Amino acid sequence: MTRPQLVLPAGPILNRLSHVRGLNAFGSGQVGDGAGELESLFEKSVKPLTGSGKLEGMSRQIYKTDLSDKQWKVLEALVPQPSRQGRPREHSLREIVNAILYVVDGGIKWRWMPHNLPPWQSVYYYFRLWTKHGVWETLNAALRERVRQKAGRNAQPSAAAIDSQSVKTTEEAEVETCGYDSGKQVKGRKRHLLVDTLGRVLKVIVLSASVQDRDGAQMLFSQTRKALTRLQKVWADAAYAGPQLGEWVKATCHWVLEIVKHAETVTGFVVLPKRWVAERTFSWLGRNRRLSKDYERLPESSEAFIYIASIRLMTKRLAHA
Repeated sequence: MTRPQLVLPAGPILNRLSHVRGLNAFGSGQVGDGAGELESLFEKSVKPLTGSGKLEGMSRQIYKTDLSDKQWKVLEALVPQPSRQGRPREHSLREIVNAILYVVDGGIKWRWMPHNLPPWQSVYYYFRLWTKHGVWETLNAALRERVRQKAGRNAQPSAAAIDSQSVKTTEEAEVETCGYDSGKQVKGRKRHLLVDTLGRVLKVIVLSASVQDRDGAQMLFSQTRKALTRLQKVWADAAYAGPQLGEWVKATCHWVLEIVKHAETVTGFVVLPKRWVAERTFSWLGRNRRLSKDYERLPESSEAFIYIASIRLMTKRLAHA
């Protein structure tokens, strides 16, 4: 029986494999005793990422988004444990979280989950379950307090900054949740973000892009004023200017809304003091491809992914502290 031929194109790969027996100068030849050596070289060239070292309980390829052992210790005590009733759990919570982080960072569809991660149906089940029960926001708050304490700050902030970001949506988004931002000329949704002075997310709500910043801020403040008991001042840009919002914030939340304006003598882009931390947070979140656009059908899913991206950032910070 004639052995199959291995034909390789000339180039860098051929140069690396030139020592394999049976290949001639043109990259073709019989696969003889050198096949095993070629197979060994191929396995070395595609060996999985090892990250910061071997991870406990990991027998599969390690992805860049996987939690390290130190990072998982930060989250392990905070994530809700499954009920002991019903069918035994097939996949560890660590693998579920790893798969969700893979989706956030890679921006893939749920059905495109790699085969060596848990099935997408199981991963999506936990994502939706924890989204409905507010687990992501709770995790974000718990980690934020720890990060602030590590930095020598009070767990509860006394000052914050608010900003908004209009992003395009896809055809998957429900029509009634989308709108048009005439100022930014963007059709989609608007992310309203409140952060502390370290840039850590305090609260996020996702609304139609047609909602004005002042109206979005009022909705955001209404949802978070009871939780932020120590907050006294909020910095915002000129989009939030106006006596109505300022008076409402003072009367309802007992905070001071300070508008940070551009100097009249300065032209072009200028970093605004105090308020720039909110813009930096948007930049941090934008490193996750799932947040490059609003791909979600529901606004609450968009909010969940923002909290997950924030959780990932703070987990890394605490693990390296």
